[in-house]
Amino acid sequence: MMWMKIKKGIQRFNYWLCAGGMFLLLPLMLLTTGDVIGRKFFSKTIPGSFELSEYILATFILLGVAYTQQVRGHVGVSFFTSKLSSRGQTLCQILTTFLSLVIIAVVVWQGLLKGLEEKTVSDMLRIPQYPFRLLVSFGGFLLWIELLIDLISSIGKLGRR
Repeated sequence: MMWMKIKKGIQRFNYWLCAGGMFLLLPLMLLTTGDVIGRKFFSKTIPGSFELSEYILATFILLGVAYTQQVRGHVGVSFFTSKLSSRGQTLCQILTTFLSLVIIAVVVWQGLLKGLEEKTVSDMLRIPQYPFRLLVSFGGFLLWIELLIDLISSIGKLGRR
C-alpha cells in the first residue's frame, strides 16, 4: 500500500513537471514566430532568440522525459520480443530496464559533475549555463526513478507468473 502511494506521488510530480514544460512551448512558439516575421518583413531579428530557443527547448525536453517514460511514449522495438513467451518478454524488459538504469545513472552523475563545474555564460545574453547543465542531471534522475518503478513492476510481474 505504501509503495503505491510513493509511486503515485512520483508519477503525479512528473506529470506536473511535464505540464510546466509544455507551457514553455507557447513562449518558444511566439519567440520563433516573432523572429521569423522580424527577419522577413523588417530585416531585423530578435537579439538572443536563438539562445533563448535553445534553453527553452532543452528545459521542455528534460522536464518531460520522465513523464514520457511513465506513459510508455519512448520508442520501443518489439520485433524480436513479440516472438517470445510472456515470461521471456518480461525477462527482456527486466534486462533492458536494468541496463537503462545503469546508463541513466551515468548521465545523472556526469550531468551533476558538469553542472557544478560549469562557469560559462551564453554569448549574447550572458545567461549562465550551469542551471541547464544541472537540469540534465535532474531530468535524468526523474527518468531513473521512473525506470526503477518499471523495474520493480516487471520483477513483480515475473513473480506472479
